Amino acid sequence: MIDRIGPRPRSFTGEDETFMLRAMDLARKAYSLGEAPVGAIVTLNNQILAQAHNRIEMNHDPTAHAEILAIREAARLLGDWRLLYSTVYVTLEPCIMCASALLHARVPRIVYAAQDKNWGAFGSLFDLAHDPRLNHRIEVVSGLLEDQATILMKQFFLSLRKKQ
Repeated sequence: MIDRIGPRPRSFTGEDETFMLRAMDLARKAYSLGEAPVGAIVTLNNQILAQAHNRIEMNHDPTAHAEILAIREAARLLGDWRLLYSTVYVTLEPCIMCASALLHARVPRIVYAAQDKNWGAFGSLFDLAHDPRLNHRIEVVSGLLEDQATILMKQFFLSLRKKQ
């Protein structure tokens, strides 16, 4: 059993909100393309290094999550798989696959909007960011623009059900 360290901090900076708003724009773009509305941004020195939205359906690729695509691009641009000193912004709590990739990439900080009670790996279902069995820790800040991200996700899945 993983010992939880308590509620996630809710200390956001002005830059955090700016970048999360951009991630929300990416999530809306994903929605318009028929993808689950998730957007992710990797920043370095308060500059956007890479950004992506879900492309699972478009790419026919179950690994084409926004976070994975954004960290791949950031690593390519840096010429290093280690994303030290970066911050990742994502509209939905990363799943186990994405959380593992963020841990492997040595990302020091993640800011996410909405919790994912079904797949969330940074506090909801699992807490990989603080698992003492792993060799890297990630500062996790959650809840920034949570209501907007939750509403967008609910609208997306409601529209899918209506189509079926």
